[in-house]
Amino acid sequence: MKPYILAETNWKNVKDEHYEIAILPWGATEAHNYHLPYATDNIEAEGVAKETCRKAWDNGAKVLLLPTIPFGVNTGQMDIPFCMNLNPSTQYAILKDVAQVLNNCGIRKLVIFNSHGGNHFKQMIRELSLEFPDIFTCSLNWFQVLDATPFFDDPGDHAGELETAVVMHLAPELVLPLEEAGDGATKSYKIKGLREGWVSSQRQWTKVSRDTGVGNPKKATAEKGKKFVEAVSSKIADFLVELHHADVDNLYE
Repeated sequence: MKPYILAETNWKNVKDEHYEIAILPWGATEAHNYHLPYATDNIEAEGVAKETCRKAWDNGAKVLLLPTIPFGVNTGQMDIPFCMNLNPSTQYAILKDVAQVLNNCGIRKLVIFNSHGGNHFKQMIRELSLEFPDIFTCSLNWFQVLDATPFFDDPGDHAGELETAVVMHLAPELVLPLEEAGDGATKSYKIKGLREGWVSSQRQWTKVSRDTGVGNPKKATAEKGKKFVEAVSSKIADFLVELHHADVDNLYE
């Protein structure tokens, strides 16, 4: 039993414990090339968050890891079977309901632990601050915390080397042999501004990738995944310890 994981602890312990920060992992359920499971983003969210919270707790941060939200924004993958979509407005409704519970429990710090590139919480946090001004809410993308290039030959964007290596580490029984994976080759926009990235739009996934992957997974190993998770979780844990001690009414210098 781990007192910092809500799903694994119990009322006997929770009723006498003071938690300073709630961690809300948010993933997605979507195709990840041929070799990774649909739950890849959720496996990563939960696995990395658990290790992060363990380190933070061991260093004195009173964190509480909430259960992972398993569906994300997948509006660009609606033509791929069983890519489960939550519209941003639905996401916000869920986030607001979670915040209401946390507010009732006296939690004043909420960290959204994002594990899916299609989830964007910046505007939701702005709106949530009007609904619950006493809760300091922030979000992070665990896969963007560190520069991945020292850890991988070609990290990739979706079901590439990075994600494959991380799932090999966290849930190896769910990864097919890499010879069964596609190469993750993708098409680029024809329009220069979109191709360069200073103009943004939504990608229609089946027109971008044949195998739903973006990035070649072939050089992934569990050892690479373990080293990356270790480094990322340590850095986020340091942030949580700092946030634990922070006065949310006095954050600026």
